[in-house]
Amino acid sequence: MCGIVGGVAERNIAPILLEGLKRLEYRGYDSAGVGLIEKNTLHICKAAGKVQVLADKVKASKVRGSTGIAHTRWATHGIPSEKNAHPHASSEEIALVHNGIIENYLEIKAELASKYEFKSDTDSEVIAHLIHFYYAQSQDFAAAVKQAISRLKGAYALAVICRNNPRQMFAASRGAPLVVGIGIGEHFVASDSFALLPVTRQFIYLEDGDLAEISREYFTIWDKNGKETERQVQEILQEGSTDGAKAGYSHFMQKEIYEQPSVIAATLEGRIHAGEIQTTSIAPQFLERLKAAEHIQIIACGTSYHAGLVAKYRLEELGISTAVEVASEYLYRQNAVAKNSLFISISQSGETADTLAALEKAKKLPYLDYLTICNVAESALVRASNFALLTRAGREIGVASTKAFTSQLVVLDFLAMLISQAKKTPIKNSTITAYGNIPAEIKRLLELNEEIKKIANEIKDAKSCMFLGRGAAYPIACEAALKLKELTYIHAESYPCGELKHGPLALIDKTMPVIAIVQAGELGEKTMNNLHEVQARGGRLIVFADSRVNTNTIGEENIVLSLGVCQEEIFPILSIVPLQLLAYNCALLKGTDIDQPRNLAKSVTVE
Repeated sequence: MCGIVGGVAERNIAPILLEGLKRLEYRGYDSAGVGLIEKNTLHICKAAGKVQVLADKVKASKVRGSTGIAHTRWATHGIPSEKNAHPHASSEEIALVHNGIIENYLEIKAELASKYEFKSDTDSEVIAHLIHFYYAQSQDFAAAVKQAISRLKGAYALAVICRNNPRQMFAASRGAPLVVGIGIGEHFVASDSFALLPVTRQFIYLEDGDLAEISREYFTIWDKNGKETERQVQEILQEGSTDGAKAGYSHFMQKEIYEQPSVIAATLEGRIHAGEIQTTSIAPQFLERLKAAEHIQIIACGTSYHAGLVAKYRLEELGISTAVEVASEYLYRQNAVAKNSLFISISQSGETADTLAALEKAKKLPYLDYLTICNVAESALVRASNFALLTRAGREIGVASTKAFTSQLVVLDFLAMLISQAKKTPIKNSTITAYGNIPAEIKRLLELNEEIKKIANEIKDAKSCMFLGRGAAYPIACEAALKLKELTYIHAESYPCGELKHGPLALIDKTMPVIAIVQAGELGEKTMNNLHEVQARGGRLIVFADSRVNTNTIGEENIVLSLGVCQEEIFPILSIVPLQLLAYNCALLKGTDIDQPRNLAKSVTVE
């Protein structure tokens, strides 16, 4: 989502800021801007569209500066446009960039309306004018920032500069991530450490309510109570490249789909080996919590929510009652906490605003403990949870999640095995063995791509599609429908097969492709019976099925893609891969922006 980069240095900082923005492009944005101080003059340069457009404008203007801030914006208040892009300035003295939403901005704007001309439709501009209002009274930059942020309600990550204080910057975080990058004779801020890896690997992650003063020579941090404090310095060892490098693939998403065998092998490493569950890396205290757990509450959003729905089937097979809820819904209702209930949050980025807020709410409730399943070790969600299981998917650039989802499914299944072991419930050797086979099985399914391309051609002009599944294949149908919506903008619904008679059959006609995921066994037989109902009403069937399912009864006019023999325990993980390829190939045929679909962002850092 919105990206922040800023710094105070001896050198011209403009190239560093622009490179930082480019490294955050994968998060999604609609406009970009940079603010620089040069010889006590504040220069603002903005552009709608891509960062490269901004870079070209900065180059043409020959603007330089050793103190500066930069931003990529994803529209919340006001349409995507140059006037609504950040930085926002006040009286050519104060400039800032802002992630988040200020809930009381209209109230503050009304107070300032007679004193300032508002040039944008954003809530963010209000903060700039509010800081300037206090600065004009005292000429004390630090005091003005502190007074202003004390008035703000909502979530924010801020970086603020002042024309008259060119060697100083303030950064504040409340409910939105911000890091301080530590250099030699220079210091930086960013919403994601990845933006700053070319210039430093030493970072401090600001905690909720922190305010930081940053200069070339030093930085100072105050906590939410205004007390000067120290925060731990962390060294980031992750690869500094942008994976830039599509490695010969046409899109990052395509690359990430094909990375899944190696990603899952990395996720399993040290966890399942030689047919045994490995617990050497698991904290003994956490294993004790699993032993005591009688209920699990899972909170997530989007794709991660679908992973939680799959996990519910496995966990309840163990006798552990499990509830899965969208984080934003959990956040705004009364919550009854079951006895010995473990709270689990799932997020690819670890910065998802709704999920973070749900965790903070849950920490005030009597849960047994708090676990997060996440892809980013340094993320806010990991830092806020007592325990974490990392998915090891590597950086995912494509907005539509693929490898992060399958690695989440693997970790959730590993968690189920840990619970089984903690409670001394037997685990079938064949189940453990199946997980070791996943990388090879996914490679086999990726070889179906040519057949999947033909199916994509069949649905690319559809106005709407329906996805069906039973059991754990139902949340896979949900995820497959989401992928198609995200990438192709084709309307897609997902239903459990048993719900067809309760309304969705009314949608069936010859123009509606119905895509079914069919596993072997009793559920597969029941699914096929439902598909006969669709067929009888003229529906167009596209069936992704385990080869043991008898699909001969649905007729040659329909499409069947055999997935081969897929072991029941790993069927959800395997079956989503061809459906990811279906959405990708359909988008390719339609010519949509595959890596950055319209209106979407990679990390949703506002509610």
